[in-house]
Amino acid sequence: MNFVKDKLEVSVSETRDIMGKVAAQDIADCINKMADKEEINMIFAAAPSQNDVLYHLCERTDIDWTKINAFHMDEYIGLPNDAPQKFSNFLIERIFSKKPFKSVNVIDSSTEAGAKSYGELLLEYPVDIVVMGIGENGHIAFNDPHVADFNDKELVKVVKLDDMCRQQQVNDGCFEKFDDVPEFALTLTIPSLTKAAHLFCIVPCSTKANAVYNTINGDINEKCPATILRLHNSAKLYCDGDSAKLIKG
Repeated sequence: MNFVKDKLEVSVSETRDIMGKVAAQDIADCINKMADKEEINMIFAAAPSQNDVLYHLCERTDIDWTKINAFHMDEYIGLPNDAPQKFSNFLIERIFSKKPFKSVNVIDSSTEAGAKSYGELLLEYPVDIVVMGIGENGHIAFNDPHVADFNDKELVKVVKLDDMCRQQQVNDGCFEKFDDVPEFALTLTIPSLTKAAHLFCIVPCSTKANAVYNTINGDINEKCPATILRLHNSAKLYCDGDSAKLIKG
């Protein structure tokens, strides 16, 4: 099933694997249409929801990774550098170490200067493509509803995670219990993400069904930050049967 809501293209696949493969095909096509560019700047989300698309991107043989500068979109504050839950480590394991990127740029969340320096990098390397997801509370990156701002003046900022967001990290199997999940993180703001030329949003699983429904059918505001995708000129949402179960029919 494929349809458009406002400007947002929606693609629904039967399974997670097919969803990831379809998204990877579209992302590869987008990259290859930029073949005349000397370099391409891409932001990747780190979450179990992204496993399928990252796997299929790594399987492709038609992408010139040597011209891609890689970034990621958020990072916990307070975790040890070798913690498997760190989003930089997640992406290093699943894609950054597997492909010959032109550069890999990760957020340093250990100092207050980390946000400023990463924001400066984003200004130096304007983003072409974002590969992202949506949280159970409708967040994009770590822009939970209580800190989301469609007109944010910052590029990267420190945020306090809401309880639903922290519980999702337990639901996803990333942490054993709620109290293990850090309270604070650095995140790219919503304008940092939406200024990219192309957004590819991959959202599987029944736990995201309400967020998908609200993204497509809710009012466009910060109560469901992902609704901003419906105003972007080149955004596509990929769902599997489980995450799309409330919008079918």
